[in-house]
Amino acid sequence: MPLLLKAADPAAITTAAQRLAAGSLVGMPTETVYGLAADADNATAVHRIFEAKGRPADHPLIVHLAAGDGAQGWRAGVDHYARDVPPFAAALMQAFWPGPLTLILPRRDGVAAVAAGGQDSVGLRCPSHPVAQALLSAAAAQGVTGVAAPSANRFGRVSPTTAAHVAEEFSALADEDLLILDGGACPVGIESTIVDCTRAHPVLLRPGMVTVAQLEAACGQPLRERDEAAPRASGTLESHYAPRAKVRLMDAKQLRAAFQVLGSDAKHIAVYARSTFETARGVPRRRMPDDAAAAAQELFAVLRELDATGVNLIWVETPPEDQAWDGVRDRLQRAAA
Repeated sequence: MPLLLKAADPAAITTAAQRLAAGSLVGMPTETVYGLAADADNATAVHRIFEAKGRPADHPLIVHLAAGDGAQGWRAGVDHYARDVPPFAAALMQAFWPGPLTLILPRRDGVAAVAAGGQDSVGLRCPSHPVAQALLSAAAAQGVTGVAAPSANRFGRVSPTTAAHVAEEFSALADEDLLILDGGACPVGIESTIVDCTRAHPVLLRPGMVTVAQLEAACGQPLRERDEAAPRASGTLESHYAPRAKVRLMDAKQLRAAFQVLGSDAKHIAVYARSTFETARGVPRRRMPDDAAAAAQELFAVLRELDATGVNLIWVETPPEDQAWDGVRDRLQRAAA
């Protein structure tokens, strides 16, 4: 079993930083989801991430940076990995870092090639979670400039938002192979917004809880939609974030009608919905919050909980067509793909 330590203990942070410097893996809480972390400049350590997750080696990872001292303390880390930072990208960093925003930038030659999936671009993020920042700062003191950390789950499955989720995903790993820092439940709950900054204009690659309107206001440019020229980025495959049970998105009218037809034959189905309607007795059911941020915070935990009941299907009420719900809608669409 992986070694699980309480992040509130300063000794645990020191031990985790030493593990990273030695090339080992660490389960790290962030404000979005838990990450499976390794020294981004250690190719052997980064290969361990791909192996543990069962992730294709050409599917890039996001490199996490310490906030450092001052208003732009992350700049040294950015300059280490990126060979160019356009003004609109700098404006986004200033507005949203530390926070749940990843920027794809032109990668400097000779750094983080494995973490970048072999691309000439690299994804950078400065997380706001205090445990993540404590670990990143302690690791920096050990010579680790940046930490590659995709979500700490098997590739394509539901992302983890608690330390227990991480331990469950990687229960086969020994304590010397994986240390998990328990920093509690992640407050945001879905992965970061990703913006491609490798061209003359910003391109939205993955929606999150930083909205398009917020991004455009900060950088002074409209965001363009993903196109064929966009670099590969984390969490952008059509099918992703999937539980074992099949997820189906339905509006409230469809859900009501389906349960009326099925009646007592619906016991192999679980429901996650905002609307109220009659279901058969014994159907596992969770109410989706009316607030997008609250729904995002619990989304992956609810999918895991409903999946654990052993149902074959999870029926989810389609989120509202509102920009605040874009990140939640994106994760559910990929889970249902």
